[in-house]
Amino acid sequence: MATHGLFRRIKWGLLFLTLGIYYFLPFIRFDRGPNAPSQAVLIDLEHKRAYFFFIEIWPQEVYYLTGLLIIAAVALFLMNAIAGRIWCGYLCPQTVWTDLFMFVERQVEGDRRERMALDKAPWSLSKVSRRAAKHFLWLMIAWWTGGAWVLYFNNAPTLVYELATFQAPMVAYVWIGILTATTYLLAGFMREQVCIYMCPWPRIQAALTDEKALNVTYRWDRGEPRGSLKQNQALEKKGLPAGDCIDCYQCFQVCPTGVDIRNGMQLDCIQCGLCIDACDNVMTKIGKPTGLIGYDTDENIQRRIEGKEPVYEIVRPRTVIYAGIIVLVSAIMLYALLTRDFADISVLHDRNPVYVTQSDGSIRNGYTIRLSNKRNHERHFVLNVEGMPANTRIDAIGASGNVANRPVIDVGPDTTREVRVTLTAPVWEKLPPSTPITFRITDSVMGEVVTANDNFKAP
Repeated sequence: MATHGLFRRIKWGLLFLTLGIYYFLPFIRFDRGPNAPSQAVLIDLEHKRAYFFFIEIWPQEVYYLTGLLIIAAVALFLMNAIAGRIWCGYLCPQTVWTDLFMFVERQVEGDRRERMALDKAPWSLSKVSRRAAKHFLWLMIAWWTGGAWVLYFNNAPTLVYELATFQAPMVAYVWIGILTATTYLLAGFMREQVCIYMCPWPRIQAALTDEKALNVTYRWDRGEPRGSLKQNQALEKKGLPAGDCIDCYQCFQVCPTGVDIRNGMQLDCIQCGLCIDACDNVMTKIGKPTGLIGYDTDENIQRRIEGKEPVYEIVRPRTVIYAGIIVLVSAIMLYALLTRDFADISVLHDRNPVYVTQSDGSIRNGYTIRLSNKRNHERHFVLNVEGMPANTRIDAIGASGNVANRPVIDVGPDTTREVRVTLTAPVWEKLPPSTPITFRITDSVMGEVVTANDNFKAP
């Protein structure tokens, strides 16, 4: 059943915002310079990169994903501490797409009474055409949902052309089919069953809530004893107690999960606020104050019974701790992002043999080093090894040159390179069985320095 009011407008606004971002974000361009994709948000599985505007994430930087997951989890806890399941009621994808599907259903088949009449009516051309139109629109929305998802994993305009000309990879068609089917089924048919039976968050949320959290609440201190409008007016004329609730069931009929909020807090309630709008509309029509249903606490109901003013404690230790964790993790991630290196080096010592004694008595160790260039242009790194005698010879297979007897290694834009390196200590140097050493690479142009530690083995 359709309703209108403040919370319905909020839900419409968030629906258009979130779906607009989801459907159109892949088409936004962002210039990262040459040798880099121009799509603002892209998960490039082929090259093992993730891009978000000016941020580029490499596979070894998975800790950023960890940080985002922590922030998302604590944000859910914070929302719950403030106003219960507001995530479920306003931002959950299941809620957003179900809202959209129900809007289409109302536009094609009519509101609740008209749909009930259509269900009972015999099959006719009109009924078939309306049902067919509804399911066609549902399938188009579901298909667009699946299509938008795959655009985050490839250049969107190119992939759209390939999909339209049947030249796209088969995996793209498979994922579009999967997401089309799941969206069509979950938002078109299962709807509240997903929230009630499949989603674990209601059970978790129920364990996390406290008596200070605002929840959609029927203010029974004002609404009871309930009765029809005529019955309540008759009681009022006789000076007998009469509540403001007129038993119209509007709150129940607009609820997407079928909850009668007058029965108290229930696990099925997603805190969407539509029952508040429906009840406020009825109260306005009958000349009663709005707010019979609203975001409130049981403590405030008891306070009003006792003649006290309600108290709303949004800022309290629990919410401050949650907000503090979000700020702390965000600050750590921002610091790591601003101070991260755009080059990397890892070293793997030869295991068999760990050293070689050459014919002249010198000792040679072999290493495989991997250099990473995270910038979008070619870079030239000068390799140096610290901790060894000054006359130790450094050889790098594939080096492009030398600077002060130090090999120069070229690494292409946004790529990694493995290089074979040998260190040879002269015979007259007496070395312990294991000498700690540091491999240091220096960008010959920008001066960026990155190091890695290992050991030089000797008899």
